[in-house]
Amino acid sequence: MILFPAIDLKDGACVRLRRGDMNEATIFNRNPAAQAQVFEADGFRWLHCVDLNGAFAGRSVNGEAVRSVLAATQLKLQLGGGIRDLAAVDSWLAAGVHRVVLGTAALSDPNFVREAARKFPGRIVVGADAKGGRVATRGWSEVSALTPVELGKRFEDAGVAAMLFTDVDVDGLMSGVNVEATAALARSLRIPVIASGGVGGLADIEALVAAREPNIEGVVIGRALYDGRLNAREALALANSVR
Repeated sequence: MILFPAIDLKDGACVRLRRGDMNEATIFNRNPAAQAQVFEADGFRWLHCVDLNGAFAGRSVNGEAVRSVLAATQLKLQLGGGIRDLAAVDSWLAAGVHRVVLGTAALSDPNFVREAARKFPGRIVVGADAKGGRVATRGWSEVSALTPVELGKRFEDAGVAAMLFTDVDVDGLMSGVNVEATAALARSLRIPVIASGGVGGLADIEALVAAREPNIEGVVIGRALYDGRLNAREALALANSVR
């Protein structure tokens, strides 16, 4: 199981939101590259990065911060937020990003997502941010009628690498991963699923492992790492024990 420490970027700083609300942002580090180096030193091999400003603007806003992270570490970077066309996908992958997450575009322009997946097989992740069980878009400000399962089914044959499932209702609250919904989604799709939202400690990693769902590829971890409630090395040892 892959553990993805998270760097969410707002105005160039590492922040964590509560329930996806940009007005409920806590700044944890004003130097994203230094924070990424901490995660790398802890033993992580991947990093999940979101340009929060970009998600609302529809274009990359924190590009300088992302490039500083790429220059400072050897982490495999998974990047989302404001990436809405093939030129942007091409640019970020060429810059060294390992995977690009397409969320709003998966709903508004599925043909673009399919084209990107064909051109860059294994490097496109579909984002499914759920509020009340429905997919939310444009920085979680709009909620569609589509469920994550329905969205995922649209791309099962497209060659995407994974689906990133974020339960916005618990994101940033450390109240526990929605293991039941994550496992149900993983069982319903052929696409690997990455859990996100609600990790509060080692018990959440244990719960995901205990679900014994091989299609759960990993989990994104945010606030619990920043405030020390989750020990990185303990979490990695547990995740690495899963085969």
